[in-house]
Amino acid sequence: MGQYANFSDHGSLEEQVKNLADEELLDFWEETQQLAKMLDLEEVTDIEYNPEYERVILQELQYRTCYKGQF
Repeated sequence: MGQYANFSDHGSLEEQVKNLADEELLDFWEETQQLAKMLDLEEVTDIEYNPEYERVILQELQYRTCYKGQF
């Protein structure tokens, strides 16, 4: 499962996502979706889900799709 390490020496979430291969990025997005569903179904309150993951991942996927279409 892809993980986001919130440490300054690992760079920002955006930087980490940009460094993932396409397949890894899609896997990471799928895993965040599964985690969100699990947390919603279990009504887990002691674990915080950050929707910022989804926004950053989808933004990178859109960028890559547009970039590949230009060539």
